[in-house]
Amino acid sequence: MHHIENTTFDEIEIGQSAQLVRTLRREDIELFAIMSGDVNPAHLDEEFAQSGRFQRVIGQGMWGGALISAVLGTELPGPGTLYLNQSLSFRRPVGIGDTLTVRVTVREKHPEKKRVILDCECVNQAGETVILGEAEVIAPTKKVRRPKVSLPRVYLHEPGARYKALIDATKDLEPVRTAIVHPCDALSLSGALEASSQGLIIPILVGPRAKIEAAAVEAECDLDGIEIVDTPHSHAAAEMAVSLVRQAKVEALMKGKLHTDELLAAVVNSAHGIRTERRLSHVYALDVPHYPKPLFITDAAINIYPTLDDKRDIVQNAINLAHALGIDLPKVALLSAVETVTPKINSTVEAAALCKMADRGQISGGIIDGPLAFDNAVSPEAVKTKGLSSPVAGDADILVAPDLEAGNMIAKQLIYLAGADAAGVVLGARVPIMLTSRADNTLSRLASAAIVQLFVRRSSHAMG
Repeated sequence: MHHIENTTFDEIEIGQSAQLVRTLRREDIELFAIMSGDVNPAHLDEEFAQSGRFQRVIGQGMWGGALISAVLGTELPGPGTLYLNQSLSFRRPVGIGDTLTVRVTVREKHPEKKRVILDCECVNQAGETVILGEAEVIAPTKKVRRPKVSLPRVYLHEPGARYKALIDATKDLEPVRTAIVHPCDALSLSGALEASSQGLIIPILVGPRAKIEAAAVEAECDLDGIEIVDTPHSHAAAEMAVSLVRQAKVEALMKGKLHTDELLAAVVNSAHGIRTERRLSHVYALDVPHYPKPLFITDAAINIYPTLDDKRDIVQNAINLAHALGIDLPKVALLSAVETVTPKINSTVEAAALCKMADRGQISGGIIDGPLAFDNAVSPEAVKTKGLSSPVAGDADILVAPDLEAGNMIAKQLIYLAGADAAGVVLGARVPIMLTSRADNTLSRLASAAIVQLFVRRSSHAMG
């Protein structure tokens, strides 16, 4: 076990020194800003920093000062030291990637009060002095040797950053004409209108006019210039929205205040629906704080116990969505409880069959592997421990659940325990469908609209 040990006043000698070496990372700047509240754009805003005096992002000056404190408190004199005074002179900026050697040197000792004066200096990798200073401390008189405390692991994540990037990617695209099905509450109506204000959709509100107008009053929304298709109730709204698709008057659907089953029943109606030869499936697009890229999970909302043919379509739908979002060759992990094909676990057999279908061109556009347990799909450490050799394991873009229960649990666990943001879309019909939930915040609703806009516009461009 690593220990930390002090140097008592009697052990300290004039000229004695201690040091540590640290390299400034962007994460250090962000952590210091979180801790201190220092949100100076010189430290956090790349564009602002480029136009500033140093033409780059620089670290907070007191980051170096904190390193001096760290040497005094852990090295010389170490545990038991009482800080009295500190002077600092900042000579040069410290940028991301700069490496500081932080050194304290004993200059004076005052026995009557056990005080020690130390010269303090921070020098960068070029040998240039960054900080000069002087510290006055009361040195400990008793020997201390303690186990070194393990620090918690910190993950930095800007909530919604990936969704904002998706929205930014739509700026040059035409908005998608979207039927908002029964938007008769403030939440679904305001979400649709916000997506409209962002240029993501052109909303056509389908439902009882009186209820829509009442929802607008509650949400304090302005309906001027917004088309409303009046229907008597939610069931009729679903049928009308699907009819608008069949008439090529809208390019997408967005669920309002009605049950998902009610909307999908109109979508899959054999006589008047908008089914295609492809199986409908839902894809969650998750922004998971601890995962380095967007993570797609399918199917967690439509297919309860999908057959092998269903899974083929589920995988292809997810791959097509990933293409529209800029992932040229998505890595698809077919999930099960184990990594080996086991006849007693049907999902492992179907995963093997799906891999062979991909080999034969029945699924295209992605790299597919399975069966893989969840840990081996997303964790390089787990892959290394188990000695797996796979182009997908530990780096999956798409997780394909064996059934709806598993997919729903995985997605909800990531949302509620890992702090993931969730957006999603149903694919496989003539147009994409946004199944918004009352639990979705505004950004999630906007992200779903952005995903649909990217899918519609980039898919049509590819076909054109």
